[in-house]
Amino acid sequence: MNSDAGHSDAGPSRYPQTAHSNTGHSNTGSRVLVIDDDPALADVVCRYLRRDGFAVDYATDGLAGLKKALATLPDIVVLDLMLPGMDGLEVCRRLRQVAPIPVVMLTALGEESDRIAGLEIGADDYVTKPFSPRELAARVRAVLRRAAGGVSHGGSEVLCGGGIEIDVVGHQVHRRGEPVSLTAKEFDLLVYLLAHPGRAFRREELLEAVWGWSFGDTSTVTVHIRRLREKVEDDASAPQHLKTVRGVGYRFEP
Repeated sequence: MNSDAGHSDAGPSRYPQTAHSNTGHSNTGSRVLVIDDDPALADVVCRYLRRDGFAVDYATDGLAGLKKALATLPDIVVLDLMLPGMDGLEVCRRLRQVAPIPVVMLTALGEESDRIAGLEIGADDYVTKPFSPRELAARVRAVLRRAAGGVSHGGSEVLCGGGIEIDVVGHQVHRRGEPVSLTAKEFDLLVYLLAHPGRAFRREELLEAVWGWSFGDTSTVTVHIRRLREKVEDDASAPQHLKTVRGVGYRFEP
């Protein structure tokens, strides 16, 4: 990273002072850790996020980024897929084992299989290179909003069905009395489906309701449904509750 970006995070405080004190952005105080080994790209991303009201920290490789994430527990991590030493998939996997910090993964064109792998291990969103800093900032804001506010659940504090009990306020899930560990996005998707039992949703509808995308890759929904089935179904290959509706999408059967 160039000298300006490379040293801006080295102040006495954990996160640098940002230049947004008079902007009125609601992002003030939200802490972003960017992990990317491309100095030019990382410089642009960090600058734009700071201008958008975020406090930004930076790491240049996977291992250093993981250590920094675990030490500082940022509000969100922007994580490049291809990193020296430890790649983004492994960083995301290890981070997910310790803390439910939202992750936005950066992937290159043509890396669909890697992108899906990232979603499978817990990434909340991805942005494909080349991308505009404005798009990335919008995705970061959207993921943070979802992590903070969740999705519509009809006002119920507890949702039940199919042996599953969700404490929406406490953000806890139990299946037949046993706790179930879910990522933030898995939780949101399950809440939404349980709040609308018996209703079939198109993948596009779920993408908009849960992820906040009016368009996008619906394989994101498919991957998360598969992960949920592995956690809440007796047999993920023959689900009794998270049903596939041919030609439509999915529905929850209590």
